[in-house]
Amino acid sequence: MNSMESESNYFFDSYAIIEVINQTSSYERFKDIQITTNVLCLGEVYYYFLKVHNKQTADFWIEKLKVDVLPITKEITIEASQLKFENKEKNFSYPDCISYVSALKNSMLFLTGDREFKDMKNVEFVK
Repeated sequence: MNSMESESNYFFDSYAIIEVINQTSSYERFKDIQITTNVLCLGEVYYYFLKVHNKQTADFWIEKLKVDVLPITKEITIEASQLKFENKEKNFSYPDCISYVSALKNSMLFLTGDREFKDMKNVEFVK
């Protein structure tokens, strides 16, 4: 990870990673920031490229991405379960809950385009 402070402030969910790869204009300002995420988000990115393109493209991007991968701890999974339970009306996915809690635990902004997270604390919502 680079030593620039801004590079350690964001936890990228799978949507954010995909938008950076796809060079979506609203994610242009994040293209040079070190991607920090977890294995669940990487799996979702891989699946997206398998579905939209093919295995070769999915393999290419998983190998090309330079990411810092945060561990998923027992504490994070329990807090994520509580978050999902307490917000049943929002229909959060479990991987998103784990990612959001990971961002909180690591003092990072949760970078996402998921509308369900739009008005939550510690979220940078970019569509």
